[in-house]
Amino acid sequence: MSMKEDKNKVAVEVSKVSNEATPKVSSEASKVSQEAPKLSKRLAALAGLVKQGARFADIGTDHALLPVHLALSGTIAYAVAGDVNAGPAEAARRQVLAAGVGDIVSVRHGDGLSVLAPDEVDTVCIAGMGGSLMVRLLEEAGDALSGVTTLILSPHVAEDQVRRWLEANRYVLELERLVEEDGEIYTLLRAERAASAASSEAVHAALYDAKLLGDACQAVPADLLYEMGPLLLRSPDKAFMAKWRGELAKRERIAQGMKQSEAADTRAKLEVWTRTTKDIEEVLACLQGERRSPN
Repeated sequence: MSMKEDKNKVAVEVSKVSNEATPKVSSEASKVSQEAPKLSKRLAALAGLVKQGARFADIGTDHALLPVHLALSGTIAYAVAGDVNAGPAEAARRQVLAAGVGDIVSVRHGDGLSVLAPDEVDTVCIAGMGGSLMVRLLEEAGDALSGVTTLILSPHVAEDQVRRWLEANRYVLELERLVEEDGEIYTLLRAERAASAASSEAVHAALYDAKLLGDACQAVPADLLYEMGPLLLRSPDKAFMAKWRGELAKRERIAQGMKQSEAADTRAKLEVWTRTTKDIEEVLACLQGERRSPN
């Protein structure tokens, strides 16, 4: 199967997750009131992933810039802005009051999704933290995830842990995007809740197909599928290639440090590390060839 055919197969499978097609992001997001706070490139990209009419929760909201922007643009019907720290929560209240959107945005001080009641929102955004913390908050959410059909996530590190949690909990990736800002490359994910466990299993089988790069390339090791992203691998852009070339450079520096040790366990780790580095290099070489191909 060619890479193009595989992309089409996955697109068909993802479209079966829900009974209706994914709504397009509203053009209203670009018609923001002059009173709306200016968003960074990363926050603006997150705002663009929120669907029109969403009942939205921003977990780790800081100054509530994102929900205030979405409220003023008319994108969302309702929002909860939560933060575990009292200072940012108070700053968020001031931001909401100044923007005059207190009837839409409710600011709450609390840890993770504990600020939400069951079925209160349908969309949850968590950004600005590592993947392991993100997974902990999702694991501890309990009934707060009841009614949540859309997750918008932006982990700084440990993306593989987030993707594995999504698969294990019937949330299917429908979008992966990279955003470059101030020398950093951020990963944005949007996932939709599958209608059933069987549906989730079928879609994930296609999504994490080891042969997604086509017959001309080697099978992608399972761990790399979760680390690199199955949708990003299918549609790699310049940011993706830059990110993983940077990762290779980091891995080489770490490997050089390992080589200074004579400890048996370190040498064993180095062997595994070197093998994974080679796998990444082969994936990038294949993708580079695909990008250069006229087909």
